[in-house]
Amino acid sequence: MQAISYSQATDKKQLKRTNNLIKDIQRTPFEGIGKPESLKFNLSGFWSRRIDEEYRLVYTVTDEAILIASCRYHY
Repeated sequence: MQAISYSQATDKKQLKRTNNLIKDIQRTPFEGIGKPESLKFNLSGFWSRRIDEEYRLVYTVTDEAILIASCRYHY
């Protein structure tokens, strides 16, 4: 949540894009906008979507929830 708070203070466009990605993940967790990519190695089980060229939204999906691991910087 710190990254989202940081984004709110610094970049409204990035915040809007992040919110749009989260909404799309709720509908279709493994396809859609942001070029979803299954991660490997120590992040196996996590997915990544592009917020912009620098930042990625890293998340995993359980039966009950979407867990966001990171939404700032590249994994």
